[in-house]
Amino acid sequence: MAAIAANIYDRIYFFATQVDYSDIINPLTLVGFNIFVSLFAGLLYTGLTYFFKRKGAIAFNFVYSVGSFACVIIPIAFTLPLSQPFPELFPGLTVPMVFFPVIAWMTIDPLFKK
Repeated sequence: MAAIAANIYDRIYFFATQVDYSDIINPLTLVGFNIFVSLFAGLLYTGLTYFFKRKGAIAFNFVYSVGSFACVIIPIAFTLPLSQPFPELFPGLTVPMVFFPVIAWMTIDPLFKK
């Protein structure tokens, strides 16, 4: 779900700004990033609910949310090649995508609760 949202947002951002970052961020990297983050989140959730039982889900939501906010610095600090036009628009593309996995998790997770 997060990978689909990221790819849709990538296309919307391209059509809105007409700036192409496909040599840096392409659909394959977006899918790979979201799968990696989602698998890591699943392992973290499993570990926290195993160790903290009843409070594991709350601890996970807190850690995942804070971690997502902390990861905002990654696209802001990313150095683009000098040949890339409009480097100032790159954070506008990538910063919202940092939150897509956590939003997807918090949207889908209640559907699997008893």
